Amino acid sequence: MNMTFNVLKIIHILSVISWMAGLLYLPRLFVYHADPKITEETYSTFKIMEKRLYNIICNIAAILTWASGLLLLSYVGVQQWIILKVIFVIGLTVYHLFCGKWILNFANHKNTHSAKFFRFINEVPFLILIFIVILVVIKP
Repeated sequence: MNMTFNVLKIIHILSVISWMAGLLYLPRLFVYHADPKITEETYSTFKIMEKRLYNIICNIAAILTWASGLLLLSYVGVQQWIILKVIFVIGLTVYHLFCGKWILNFANHKNTHSAKFFRFINEVPFLILIFIVILVVIKP
């Protein structure tokens, strides 16, 4: 393959790592944010942290992941494993959008979920990532 392909692959891998870091850390913030015992000052701090992480890291990384991934398709073509991978990436994107919704709920003091819910939901992106990595490595 050529240099453009390698650069796209590097961008894709780094973007995925950044996106996953954000998607794994956000619900951890939600766990602490959902604690009814926190002060208003702490509540406000979590709002800022969540908004910045989502807007500066997650959104940009998601866009770069999708853009570089779609551009890489022009080099490797559509294969069955790639179709499955895209389905899982769509799942991550839906999860990403739910995180955005939960951030807005916290910002407006309308969160209805417990810390336990966010502990559970925090595992979703990692489980999806496992399937994506298996597909990329094995290419069934």
